[in-house]
Amino acid sequence: MVENLRVAIDKFPYNGQFGLKEIGIQADAIEQGGLPDLLKKKGCTISESFTTKLTPDEEKQYGEMHRMGLASRHLADAVSAQLKAGMLPLGLLQNCNGLMGMLAGIQRSEDWKPIKVGLVWIDAHGDFNTPETTYSGMLGGMPVAVSCGLCYDRLRRTCGLDPAIPTKYVTMVGVRDTDPYEQESIDHYDIAQITVDDLRNSSPAVDMEMERLSTLCAKIYVHVDMDVLDPADIPGAGLPVANGPTATELAEAIEVMFEYPKAAAFGVASYPAARDTEKKGLKSVYALIEGAVKGAQNRVD
Repeated sequence: MVENLRVAIDKFPYNGQFGLKEIGIQADAIEQGGLPDLLKKKGCTISESFTTKLTPDEEKQYGEMHRMGLASRHLADAVSAQLKAGMLPLGLLQNCNGLMGMLAGIQRSEDWKPIKVGLVWIDAHGDFNTPETTYSGMLGGMPVAVSCGLCYDRLRRTCGLDPAIPTKYVTMVGVRDTDPYEQESIDHYDIAQITVDDLRNSSPAVDMEMERLSTLCAKIYVHVDMDVLDPADIPGAGLPVANGPTATELAEAIEVMFEYPKAAAFGVASYPAARDTEKKGLKSVYALIEGAVKGAQNRVD
């Protein structure tokens, strides 16, 4: 058992795309709503609370997407240092475009040579679109494809993620709403899947995929977009999708994932703070974080 789990809170308030509001309030709402107390009650030490910020010169640079890439590099630097110091990074991300910075930090967390990083992608959406397959044009529908080197290579390198993540290092969990050409691409690359039914029935799929990724990779990042949950457990989700897992069901699966020593960091994206008036979604966020913490504590120290 891990007696004193050291946690780092990493707030990333950048979204990379025009037209999205509520910038930065998600991470603050999660942290200020009671997260430090929760972590302390669960036997954790908060060793660092980091908020990603651009330098004054970077703020002046042209392009929302480009500035997000620069900010992602700062997030990557923080995550890398935290892992080297023995902390569990906990990313509180504006949306799923925070993925590249989290992955880059893990990739650079062991000396100078980039390591092999696995990705457990937990989302109702695949976010595996490219500019050629997308129907909406939203960058937020592309971060997995970007991370895998299928598009926007310059953005990925600006974020610090280089080389790209091979598609065989990716496992998708709960994905059930994809664009037609996006699904064609997921099928073409044979992306591993854990279904909602797997989560509900506590099937061996979670262990099987964690064992597979642990064999292939040096470290694993577990990423959750909150819209993966059934809408009843995440009121106000921006892109709700029916028939998702409950927060309890997903938290149990995340606990299993973090019992594997190579699960190195956890990220939560797209919490709809402004629309979660009764704080039911916040309770779901905390349930998932608690699952990750319990799993990490259950490891043999």
